[in-house]
Amino acid sequence: MYNMQPQGNMSLQTPDEKQMGLFLHLSQLLNYVIPFGGIVAPIVLWQMNKDKMQALDAHGKMVTNWLISSLIYWVVSGVLAIVLIGFLGMLALFVMGIAFPIMGAIKANNGEFWEYPLTIKFIK
Repeated sequence: MYNMQPQGNMSLQTPDEKQMGLFLHLSQLLNYVIPFGGIVAPIVLWQMNKDKMQALDAHGKMVTNWLISSLIYWVVSGVLAIVLIGFLGMLALFVMGIAFPIMGAIKANNGEFWEYPLTIKFIK
């Protein structure tokens, strides 16, 4: 297991960095308005700004890792829905899909890095 916490001074410090971190996390909620918008928007925001704002890179990696992890959890829950237990997983994922981006956005707006729970670290 490796640590996703940014090394060195990777906190969002300027108002622009904090605002972009806020948008990066909250853009995941577009899934509830535009199909696949909450997948495409955060990745595009991260890729467009990671070189301009070094501290944003860790946030983008965390969000992308969460998106991949939650997709895997949705597939597993969908398969388990055949035996009815998957519906509990789907309900939990729905709640986490709203709560985690909001919590990440609040932390980013405060200049902090927050590691989403249950996230598989695909991208270091």
